[in-house]
Amino acid sequence: MRPNKNISLGKGKYYFTIKSTPNNITIFRKSRKRAADAYLNYLKIGKECEWLGQWNGKKFEDTSAPALSQAS
Repeated sequence: MRPNKNISLGKGKYYFTIKSTPNNITIFRKSRKRAADAYLNYLKIGKECEWLGQWNGKKFEDTSAPALSQAS
């Protein structure tokens, strides 16, 4: 039986994906700052991540990934 890979996306939330085998993990945060902090922390520990951006109900906006130099 094939697992259901559908996820429901919430409007106004920021999403990023951690690429791992065999499944990718999609994580969200309500604010850009918290999402960027979590995203950068995963990058620092060596995980391969993809920034998706803010979901507006139809597509992702604000898709520019945070830079590592922004982390404190």
